Amino acid sequence: MRVVLAEDLFLLRDGLVRLLEAYGFEIAAAVESGPELTRALAELTPDVAVVDVRLPPTHTDEGLQCALAARRARPGLPVLVLSQHVEQLYARELLADGEGGIGYLLKDRVFDAEQFVDAVRRVAAGGTAMDPQVIQQLLARGSADDRPLGGLTPREREVLELMAQGRSNAGIATQLVVTERAVAKHTSNIFGKLGLEVSDDDNRRVLAVLAYLDGGPR
Repeated sequence: MRVVLAEDLFLLRDGLVRLLEAYGFEIAAAVESGPELTRALAELTPDVAVVDVRLPPTHTDEGLQCALAARRARPGLPVLVLSQHVEQLYARELLADGEGGIGYLLKDRVFDAEQFVDAVRRVAAGGTAMDPQVIQQLLARGSADDRPLGGLTPREREVLELMAQGRSNAGIATQLVVTERAVAKHTSNIFGKLGLEVSDDDNRRVLAVLAYLDGGPR
């Protein structure tokens, strides 16, 4: 699996390269600025991009914007964004096109090698990987009266929270100590209550997560 990595801090970039290579990834490019990232994504067609939000020359959201531009040029390009702090807008921007293959993690997560590598693989496979702290903040922000989320039962909200973290039905079942059949029923109810028409389940999961991030209808 070929990875383009963008991180301006040399020590962290070098550490991520070594970590990913140790788990069998091929580093197609490891760059430190927005222009370098843009070129690498255009020329190398990686399987997944791992991108720091803040890159030179602007040190604002250069990395995110480069990744979003690359996704517009190549729809569905898997992108895992790393950020120092929780920024809900970044998470929403990543999910805005309704396609999978996206992730948003705090940089602290890279110190848990297995969790980080699992997130990279999940995103590369077309899934989502949202940082639990992002989800917790959004859950705290949400009101029980919000619509359409207000129509969900407490258990359905738990399932949607874990879905937003990128968990599979099997993973959700293990976390909640229920059967996969029960989780499938909850996810079906969630899709119905959020007004998501029948389509590819992976796509509907992403749209459900987007509704969750919005805290209400789009």
